[in-house]
Amino acid sequence: MSQRAVIVIDIQNEYFPDGKLPLVGIVHAAANAARVIQTARARGDAVIHVQHEMQESHPSIFAPNTRGVEINPIVQPLEREALVVKHYPNAFRDTDLKQRLDAGGVKEVVIIGAMSHMCIDATSRAAADYGYKTTILHDACATCDLPFGGIIVPAVQVHAAFMAALGLAYGTVTTTSDYLAA
Repeated sequence: MSQRAVIVIDIQNEYFPDGKLPLVGIVHAAANAARVIQTARARGDAVIHVQHEMQESHPSIFAPNTRGVEINPIVQPLEREALVVKHYPNAFRDTDLKQRLDAGGVKEVVIIGAMSHMCIDATSRAAADYGYKTTILHDACATCDLPFGGIIVPAVQVHAAFMAALGLAYGTVTTTSDYLAA
């Protein structure tokens, strides 16, 4: 049994062009994520899907029982694959993600999904802090432009800054192709 799990974070309809919070590059990132998932299944690695749902205090996006909250069909979980529902950026917070990983003997996690500056960042840092060997596939992740100090920081810069920080101290940041070739 593999000691690796692919954690697919929030590749949900809300982030696609017809959703309420479309991300720059989400279609490309989701296509790469689908390649990673397909390879993980073939290798016998665990695949754990994470789905964000907003709590009732903020129902405008990721509202339960809406099309936007659903996992996008390109990365649809198989019936046997775990689905973890979360309410915070960190997929470990108030979920059974760590228990699932530990019960499966997982030592290494591969993180893909959305958003680079939020849930990918928070979950990657937590995974490293818990001692998992952490790999982030930057081209299987997406984000959006962010406002700060009266300027708009382009998504490409937001993504690069967060991936650079994660690669510095929290894990290996690489491409989908390089990961799949290894």
